[in-house]
Amino acid sequence: MVRTPLTPEERERGERLGRLLREARGARSMTDVAANAGISAETLRKIETGRAPTPAFFTVAALAGALGLSMDELIGRCAREATGAPGAPDVTIAA
Repeated sequence: MVRTPLTPEERERGERLGRLLREARGARSMTDVAANAGISAETLRKIETGRAPTPAFFTVAALAGALGLSMDELIGRCAREATGAPGAPDVTIAA
């Protein structure tokens, strides 16, 4: 299967997600956070550096849980950073 190239917007979104996860991790080690999320440290490294710009939903959800973030908060922070808006947009995740 041939994977279509990512658009610049998709790459930027992945870099933004990586920055937010790195900030949320703070002083905690990459190895500890990855273990708590049930993923490898290398996977977390790739996400944080933007080399894996489209991680699976469940990977992002596991990382959010390990970092004490809700998915709503994570999405809101990504959207705020993308728009530069100071307030959180009205973003919800449909069940």
